Amino acid sequence: MLVSLLILGLQQAAQTAPAPKASEPPRYAECMDLATGDPSTGVTNATRWHGEGGGMWARQCLGVAYANQGRWAAAASAFEEAAREAERIKDARGANYWAQAGNAWLAAGDVAKARAALDAAMATGALSGLALGEARLDRARVMVAQGDMPGARTDLNRALADAGKDPLAWLLSATLARRMNDLPRAQTDILEALKLAPDDASVHLEAGNIAAATGDGEGARAAWSRAAELAPGKPAGAAAEKALAQFSEQPK
Repeated sequence: MLVSLLILGLQQAAQTAPAPKASEPPRYAECMDLATGDPSTGVTNATRWHGEGGGMWARQCLGVAYANQGRWAAAASAFEEAAREAERIKDARGANYWAQAGNAWLAAGDVAKARAALDAAMATGALSGLALGEARLDRARVMVAQGDMPGARTDLNRALADAGKDPLAWLLSATLARRMNDLPRAQTDILEALKLAPDDASVHLEAGNIAAATGDGEGARAAWSRAAELAPGKPAGAAAEKALAQFSEQPK
């Protein structure tokens, strides 16, 4: 789920930017189509376009192409370049490009660079709605990685107000609540995640973790079994299988 949501988030951010001063050039739609449909060709096309004066549009398109190849560090760098080019011409899209850079740095595993990019996005004051919610969600993930649980809770609470339709927001909120031993909040939030993503193995895995933390062994077994069924051979499924093993190891 996580990677697909990251790519979706990158595409959504391009669509939810605050009103810019410049309209999208005709070549932008074609570039983005290639970046998402044929990312290898998209990289070549966006690079060429930038050399021909494509500016921030070409850089953002290049970032999306890299993201769709899973080349997250390269994507993050491209988004940062897009943000700087936007700032030079005082275009409001710069905030979204910083947020996209932070998202990509997170996927690359560089939380320090992710925090710097997300802080830059938030500092502009130009983000709103879903774009603001997703940026806060990403910054909460950074704070968790940095061990700042209270800070993460603050950002997650705010993220849920603007990105409440994103199941990842509810999943992360539930996971954080469990780690902070707020089990009633964890139970409430994982139910929201299950409503939004009933076939997501990661959500069922966490539902099992929360059930186990509350002493609900049968509920944990059912949730982990569903996760294993949904994602055989994948990380969430493997984690669920490992969790289920404890039941077979118990003495009869």
